[in-house]
Amino acid sequence: QVQLVESGGGLVQAGGSLRLSCAASGRRFTSYTMGWFRQAPGKEREFVGAISKSGGSRYYADSGKGRFTISRDNAKNTVYLQMNSLKPEDTAVYYCAAADTITVRATKSAYDYWGQGTQVTVSS
Repeated sequence: QVQLVESGGGLVQAGGSLRLSCAASGRRFTSYTMGWFRQAPGKEREFVGAISKSGGSRYYADSGKGRFTISRDNAKNTVYLQMNSLKPEDTAVYYCAAADTITVRATKSAYDYWGQGTQVTVSS
């Protein structure tokens, strides 16, 4: 098992930046593909991006391409989501998740473990 704890959320003006962190503990971090998802009020949880076990492959949803960057530090058991040029529509609770898969996955069902989420609010 792995436990995930997100941090770094907050309130930011449109056009600003935030960096989210997700610290993992438990089973070896490098065993997992890591993903970021978000859920806005009244909406389904949606995929934001994911990174492979080694960090060599990344995949992003269209909503974040060119603005969001996922990275991981396997020595620190942490995955990051750098968000730039934020928009009000990026407002959501952001979750990190871990998947015991070989390939980078975009579907919620592929992920075995989830954090509790961190709120990101972008004001206009």
